Amino acid sequence: MLKRILELRRWGDLIRNMVLRNLRVRYKGSALGFLWTMLSPLFMMLIYFVFLRLLKIRIELPELLTGILAWSFFSTCLSDSVAAITANPSLIKRTAFPKLVFPVSMIAANLINFLLSLAVLVLFIAGYAVFTGYAVGAGWALLALPAVVGLNLLLLFGLCNFFSCLNVYFRDMEHLMGILLLSWFFLTPVMYPIEKVTESRSGELLLNLYCLNPMVPVVTLYRWVFLGKIPPLVAGFWVSIGITLLLALGGTAFFLKREPLFADEM
Repeated sequence: MLKRILELRRWGDLIRNMVLRNLRVRYKGSALGFLWTMLSPLFMMLIYFVFLRLLKIRIELPELLTGILAWSFFSTCLSDSVAAITANPSLIKRTAFPKLVFPVSMIAANLINFLLSLAVLVLFIAGYAVFTGYAVGAGWALLALPAVVGLNLLLLFGLCNFFSCLNVYFRDMEHLMGILLLSWFFLTPVMYPIEKVTESRSGELLLNLYCLNPMVPVVTLYRWVFLGKIPPLVAGFWVSIGITLLLALGGTAFFLKREPLFADEM
């Protein structure tokens, strides 16, 4: 499997062209272009912030925006993944190259948007801290950002490979993905701080079960990197990171096993 993944280096120019194509298509005809990458999470943040105040859920804006950006990257990649293969039938049937190029280029295009939005996030946090006195305890934790992004990419690589392949054989996946993401969203600490779970009466058992969601370490680690919020380093947290590695291997193995049959199913 590793050998077939490393083969992608031979197709670097193709991946680069597909990434540029994906970026152009996303902003084609848009007056604001990339700005929508940041404006959309900002609008969502403000809406959620008002809604959460009505529900009396306390969360600071930098914490909320960090969670929204991490979730937006994740949900956009998964939503795009279901059509990564099925949207390119002519290329699948007529051209001989590793089909991993499709999910990889899609993730790379979304990663560029995500990294640019993180730069804006840093400016937002700095401005918010200056004007409100919000205490940011990030410091040296920022050096761990590449590792956190790497963990995020491993999770996405496995899941996007799996769902892009699954949709070739089960086209209803395009419709089920929205339901899956909606359920997953409420099980991830995006709109609320992880402390809401740690303060639960059910104690450490519930927290360990909750942390088995692989997006929990991702979101909490981003908040640690940018805001200094210490994640709950319970056993379930480390098990979840192990689950991420298994998903990356399992999703990719599933894709590579079914890849030779794609042309017959298109």
